[in-house]
Amino acid sequence: MGGRFITFEGPEGSGKTSVMKAVAATLAAQGHEITTTREPGGIKIAEQIRKVLLDVDNTEMDARTEALLFAASRRQHMVEKVLPALKAGRIVLCDRFVDSSLAYQGVGRDLGIHKVYAINQFAIHDRLPDLTVFIDVPPSIGLKRVFDNGRDIDRLDVESARFHEKVYRGYQEIMATYPTRIKQVDGTQSLEKVTEAALSLIQAIL
Repeated sequence: MGGRFITFEGPEGSGKTSVMKAVAATLAAQGHEITTTREPGGIKIAEQIRKVLLDVDNTEMDARTEALLFAASRRQHMVEKVLPALKAGRIVLCDRFVDSSLAYQGVGRDLGIHKVYAINQFAIHDRLPDLTVFIDVPPSIGLKRVFDNGRDIDRLDVESARFHEKVYRGYQEIMATYPTRIKQVDGTQSLEKVTEAALSLIQAIL
C-alpha cells in the first residue's frame, strides 16, 4: 500500500504551518514515517521559483505568469519529493497544494477555477490529496496575525483586503466542490485545539 498525501490549506495567517508541524510531531511519535514539505518550495528548484513568486518587488507579475509558475514549481516538487515519499509508504504532509492555486489565482486573480485546474492537471497528473485540512480563519483575523507576529511579509500578504476576501470566497467554493476530500477546522481556536481537530480528521483515514 502506498502512503497518504495530506495537505493543509487556509488564508494568510491561518496558522496552518504551525498546525502541520504539531501534527507531524504527534504522528511521528506514534511511529508513522512522516515527510513534511511546502508549496511553493520543498526542493531546490521549487524554492528558487518561490523566491520569484513571493518577492515583494515583483509587483508587475502577470496573473497567468503567476499561475504557470506555481504549477511549474508544483510539478517539480511532485516528481522529486512527494511521489517518491508516497511510493515508499510515507505520510506526506504538505503546507499548501493545488487548492491554493484554485483559490488565489482562480478566484483571487479572476482567472477561473476551471482554467487554473486545467494547468495544474498537467502538473500533478490527476494526483489529488487523500485529505485536505482547511483551517478556516476570516481574512481580517488572519492578516492581523501576519502583521502582528512579525513574520516575513511577502508579495501576497500586501495584496488588497478585497483580494484576500475573494481568495476566502474561493476556498468556500472549492470546499463545496470537494466535500469528501476537504475538511474544515475552526482556525480561530487555540493551536492545541486546531491541532487536535486536524489529527482527528487524519486518524480517520490512516
